[in-house]
Amino acid sequence: MYFTAEQIAALIQGKIEGNPDAAVNNVARIEEGKPGELSFLANPKYTAYIYTTQASIVLVNDDFQPEKPVVSTLIRVKDPYTAFATLLDFYNRFRSDKKGISGLSFISESAVCGEEVYIGEFAFVGDRVNIGNRVKVYPQVYIGDDCVVGDDTVLHPGVKLYAGTVIGARCTIHAGSVLGSDGFGFAPQAGNEYQKVPQIGNVVLEDDVEIGANTTIDRATLGSTHIRKGVKLDNLIQIAHNVEIGENTVIAAQTGISGSTKVGRDCMFGGQVGLAGHLQIADGVKLAAQSGVGSSLREKDQVYMGSPVMPLSEYKRVVVYMKRLEQMSDRIKALEKKLQQTD
Repeated sequence: MYFTAEQIAALIQGKIEGNPDAAVNNVARIEEGKPGELSFLANPKYTAYIYTTQASIVLVNDDFQPEKPVVSTLIRVKDPYTAFATLLDFYNRFRSDKKGISGLSFISESAVCGEEVYIGEFAFVGDRVNIGNRVKVYPQVYIGDDCVVGDDTVLHPGVKLYAGTVIGARCTIHAGSVLGSDGFGFAPQAGNEYQKVPQIGNVVLEDDVEIGANTTIDRATLGSTHIRKGVKLDNLIQIAHNVEIGENTVIAAQTGISGSTKVGRDCMFGGQVGLAGHLQIADGVKLAAQSGVGSSLREKDQVYMGSPVMPLSEYKRVVVYMKRLEQMSDRIKALEKKLQQTD
């Protein structure tokens, strides 16, 4: 299906410069754009391509001033990257707009489903589950007893929600993720044996949360493991029991957060970050990739790096010293030799 520049500009509140009837049915990078495709220019490093691209429509910044003729129809917006993301989201929802309940799914008689839902083949919906309006449950999803799934949420293939899990509105959970499995709770016993501590809490996701593929979030021992509004978790992340993650925090792949750690709002964690349990992480903290956090970070809006973690400026100094260790060692050996000769 084709969309015209006029239709696109209306969606993103843009201003057209060129042919309002220019039409596209695909998207492309600006350096690879062809007729019938839409692209965007957000990074000044790619400005040269605006004069060579064959894309029919290009999103540009409001203040962009071309130095040479441009073949493409331009749509001027405040932020081209955000506008492009908005269009991709619209296109993705349009393309995957599924409705209806497959006869090959199982839905408990006590479950309640809202309007315009999609439930795919071999999905399982347990007792007393409450599914909101326009929810999409893709094939082979498991929704355990007493779960709640809010309006407009998408559960991709193979997602598993253990009993009692609560999902807010407009959440997206990608394939293979498991929410509500038991937390890692075992009481040491005599003879190096362990007694399992029952995990009777649940997992709660607030609105607008996105969970990447194969991420796991453990249920609380008591109470809830709580992921607050707007949080974005990448693939392959482990969130342990009773963890809390504050609003709009983003965490990259292969990060692990141990039990009962409380992460503030607006934090940013790079890949492979590890946090010990029972810590407090202040609002706005940024952790560089592979940071190892063994104690609480209580100062807001700070940047940390390293394992053990330290403030970024301190880490940079340490790296400089580490690079000089061999040279410093040689100097110390030379001084020791001189002292021995003096003696």
